[in-house]
Amino acid sequence: MYKLLPGVLMATALMLSGAEQPKLAQAGTCVAATSCGPQPVQFIPGQRITVEVANLTSGVLRVQQVYGTDALPVSPGQVLSFLRGGTVDPNFSVVFWDAQGAPLQVNIRKPEARLLRIEVRPGGSLTGDRSVYLRDDGRINIL
Repeated sequence: MYKLLPGVLMATALMLSGAEQPKLAQAGTCVAATSCGPQPVQFIPGQRITVEVANLTSGVLRVQQVYGTDALPVSPGQVLSFLRGGTVDPNFSVVFWDAQGAPLQVNIRKPEARLLRIEVRPGGSLTGDRSVYLRDDGRINIL
């Protein structure tokens, strides 16, 4: 009896797996700039770019480029710029927080080919957004 158990289990597994229909993927179509979703902001790895941090809140922000600057105050409406990229510093991280502890929300944009604009606004979840990481593969993470 125990010698038949592995064979019965194997046969049952094969029957059950064969009963499932494979899920088919169907390619969709879209017309550029009208029905396609937004493309993620991304840069060419190693490309030198300018990173702008724009304070669109009513309070003072503290902004710090990780391993690059001390915390710098950024007044409402002020824009702080950093240069990054090339083979010397392929990664870029910037950390920010509201001086009063209010939650923040980030919107990233690419208005020009070599410009990353980080717009910091009030709101978001209770913890809010706190940093932006430009990875060495050109992709961007908001943390």
